[in-house]
Amino acid sequence: MCAMTATVPPDPIAPPRRRGRPARPEADVRHAVLQATLDLLLAQGYEATTIEAVAVHAGVAKKTVYRHAGNRDELVGLAVREWTDGFAPQLQRDAHHAEDVLPLLHDILQAVCAQALSAQAVRVFRLLTTDFPGKDALLRAYLDNGIGRGRALLADWLARQQRRGLLRAGDPERMARLVLSMAVAEPLRERAIGVVAEDASVDAHLRDCLQLMEPMLQAA
Repeated sequence: MCAMTATVPPDPIAPPRRRGRPARPEADVRHAVLQATLDLLLAQGYEATTIEAVAVHAGVAKKTVYRHAGNRDELVGLAVREWTDGFAPQLQRDAHHAEDVLPLLHDILQAVCAQALSAQAVRVFRLLTTDFPGKDALLRAYLDNGIGRGRALLADWLARQQRRGLLRAGDPERMARLVLSMAVAEPLRERAIGVVAEDASVDAHLRDCLQLMEPMLQAA
């Protein structure tokens, strides 16, 4: 008599996994939202730069925009702050010797100019020289998150070099204001009024600035 062989049912076949659009990295989403904010601001004006309009322009849900900012003023502030975020890492580097200070400051100012003199930044500066609905809010965002934060970051860097004995003693906040006025403000004005092309190099200008500032920055 033949033995009965038990029949083992086959393993169930898992349903094919649905292929969806891969999730965008959060940093990419944030950048897209902030760029959409500036695009709308420059193309349609402050009043038209609503949360809903930004969401549509960035291709995200409105709740995604609210995840980054609670209202339009915050959104515009973050968009301007992204410029200073672009050069902030350079200001975490410290000089090891006195002769390193000026080359490092040159690198810092180049990074600042790359953001502050970008075509988009020049257009925002040019916009702020006109009158339009919402100018006060945009100006506040520009001063706090752009100029003010840039000065504060540079002042902190200057203070650190002073504590290391590599830089002349003085008020770091005043020094930061003067350095940025000389290195950045004039090239920005020239681009805003069309004296030079927006993509003109600032290398020669920065070298001249640092040559002039060297005696005032060297440690006594």
